[in-house]
Amino acid sequence: MTIEITSSLDGITAAHLDGGFWEHWPTPPSPERHLELLRGSRAVALALDEGQVVGFANAVGDGVLSAYIPLLEVLPALRGTGIGTQLIERLIEELSPCYMIDVACDDDVVPFYDRLGFTRGNAMVRRDYAAQSGMPPR
Repeated sequence: MTIEITSSLDGITAAHLDGGFWEHWPTPPSPERHLELLRGSRAVALALDEGQVVGFANAVGDGVLSAYIPLLEVLPALRGTGIGTQLIERLIEELSPCYMIDVACDDDVVPFYDRLGFTRGNAMVRRDYAAQSGMPPR
């Protein structure tokens, strides 16, 4: 297996995103909506294995001072291989020079982000689980 890290969505279709990224999401985005969220991002980083997306991270922001990393996902079978680190490092490179790059995360992944130069802060979040798939509720 040779993993390529890229910041380009060139040639990426919904079929390349049909993986098991959303294992803990009761109503995950479809591959089509997943592609839309990547296209709407300020920066993306993709991990490709023979053209198939096996990991991704994205950032949204103002394009001047600030960015937020809402998603980092790696296929479960490939977690712990360094792919997530490479994806976040690529995003930081793509966002440079950016005054602030923020992420809100669960306590169990704080050590991961700490190793990448992030520091603990406070975050407030609001979640509408009915909108988790990215589609209007039925």
